Amino acid sequence: MPTLTASDGTELAYHVRGQGEPLLCLPGGPMRASAYLGDLGGLARHRRLVMLDLRGTGDSGIPADPATYRCDRQIGDVEALRAHLGLEQVDLLAHSAGADLALLYAARHPQRIRTLTLITGRARALGIDFTEEHRREAAALRRTEPWFESAHEAYERVWAGTASDPDWDAIAPFFYGRWDAAARAHAATEVEQTNEEAAERYAAPDAFRPDEARAAVAAWDARVLLLVGALDSGPLPRVAASIAELFPRAEVTVQPDTGHFPWVDDPDGFSETVAAFLDRRK
Repeated sequence: MPTLTASDGTELAYHVRGQGEPLLCLPGGPMRASAYLGDLGGLARHRRLVMLDLRGTGDSGIPADPATYRCDRQIGDVEALRAHLGLEQVDLLAHSAGADLALLYAARHPQRIRTLTLITGRARALGIDFTEEHRREAAALRRTEPWFESAHEAYERVWAGTASDPDWDAIAPFFYGRWDAAARAHAATEVEQTNEEAAERYAAPDAFRPDEARAAVAAWDARVLLLVGALDSGPLPRVAASIAELFPRAEVTVQPDTGHFPWVDDPDGFSETVAAFLDRRK
């Protein structure tokens, strides 16, 4: 397992899968170990996936200062990985909450970005977030599912702020296109892979300056892909379209019948879509 040392002395681990040109991958969660990304639905057949375990997660060390879990404080870790790999420019992929870190990194180091791929990505860094209304809108699409009634009751308690741990477990089907064995196995790893203390600090209000970030991305020349699941609430396809409008060269792909983890729901469709985007030069 390769490692590098961050500027504050924290040891950071990363995992490499596949062959070919490198694709730097930032996990979401927030603050979930990169293991849940797997091989991104077979994307490792097309690219060498370099998956960073964010500080305090997976095989990376715990920092001396917990305040460094804040999203913007981790920009330097991404830059340290790029420099460690000796890359002048990177293709950067991020999932879910990891998209905020990717956006902040790209806004600070725009010259280092060749392409940016956001998979069901948040955009709090740009002042756009997902609301309860968005969650309800997506949840309503699943009314015919056999698990819907009990899961929706649990979701109501989540929205009311009265959820128990079993309620959080019960809403997991909403985040997958199919609640099958693969989805169950994937969802079962979330708690053990997540640093809850770090997750609470990750999106502290001071982490984001949306006006500055919007101005930075408006000047980008890099190509951007926003891939979202048709059944996902974070973001809804129409919200992803509004995020894409903030970039000069962004495109949105809505993957049918998938949720928040589209590489789990439709591995081939996911990997082929992302590989085709990365392989294009213009």
